[in-house]
This record gives sequence, structure tokens and C-alpha cells, in this order.
Amino acid sequence: MQVPAGTRLFDERAQCSAFPLVLDGSIRVSKISAQGREILLYRVTPGESCVLTSGCLLGHIDYAATGIAETAVLLIAVPLPLFEQLLARHEPFRRHIFELFGARLSELMLLVEEVAFHRLDQRLAALLLSRAPTLRATHQAIADELGSVREIVSRLLGSFADRGLVQLSREQIDIIDVNGLTRLTGDKNIK
Repeated sequence: MQVPAGTRLFDERAQCSAFPLVLDGSIRVSKISAQGREILLYRVTPGESCVLTSGCLLGHIDYAATGIAETAVLLIAVPLPLFEQLLARHEPFRRHIFELFGARLSELMLLVEEVAFHRLDQRLAALLLSRAPTLRATHQAIADELGSVREIVSRLLGSFADRGLVQLSREQIDIIDVNGLTRLTGDKNIK
């Protein structure tokens, strides 16, 4: 399948009928609240598959999140009967599925830890550092990724700019003071 950027590949409470393997592009998997707030759970990039879809297929349950093509996406969609056959009879495929579950579960546990135990300014500083030297995104996109709201992210970015940590321009943030942002995260392991 080829799908253009912006295509909704699945929605919360929709049935799952095929297992995707992404060959090119990126899919954003997010949880969206009734008020429209969004938090990024993970991205599916080339060579990967969606663990949520795997779980839906294995458990015969509906989706619990939304998947949107961030870029144009080329993927293989393996129908449910073939997915079940591969899982039952092909050890490398089965191992791939369970390795995927393990990796994504670890990522989601880190996300829960960040949201529950770290202040938003620390999480924002860490996000900026992970994309240094320049982050190209809207304040809304950053808020969605952090599970926050645009107004708070904009206020924090303004504060960072006032302190000389970043320089703001339209849909772009240039990191000026890596050491200052690192101190703000409180994490001695961020480089």
C-alpha cells in the first residue's frame, strides 16, 4: 500500500484487519483525549511494524489509539489469516513480533515515567536536546508529543528564549545553550 502524508491509517475503537510492515515513511501512533489533547505513544518507521496492531490482531480487540501517516508511507499489509499462520509456523516472524512487544513496552514505560515523574520544562528541554541543534516543528506539534497544550509549551519556550537557551523562529527552534538545557533536565546522562 502507498498512502499520502496525513492519512489516518486507524482510529480508536476501529477493527484491525491486517498487520503493517513499514517499508518507507513514518506513522505516528497517538492517544487522543475527548478534549482533543494528544500524546505521542510511538512512531513506526521503515523496517518496523505497529505493536498496537499486533496486540489488536492477537487479542481480537479494537484499536486503543490513532495512527496517522506523518509522511508518505509505503507498507505491506499482511491480512489477519496470513498473520496468524506466520505467527504459528514461522519462528523468525514470531520472534520479531515478541521483540517488537518488548521494545515498545520499554518505550511506553519510559513515557509513563516521564509524564508521571518529570516536570514539563525538563521534558521539553530533553526533547530539544534530542533534536539538537535545530528542531523544526510547531508549538502545537511539540505539545502533542509531550502530552501537553500549546499555550504552556509556548510559554516555556519563551522562557527558554529569554534565558538564552534557544532562539525561536517560525516553526523552528535553534538550540543555543546545550549545557543550560542539560542542567535544566536534571539528567546527568544527557549529552
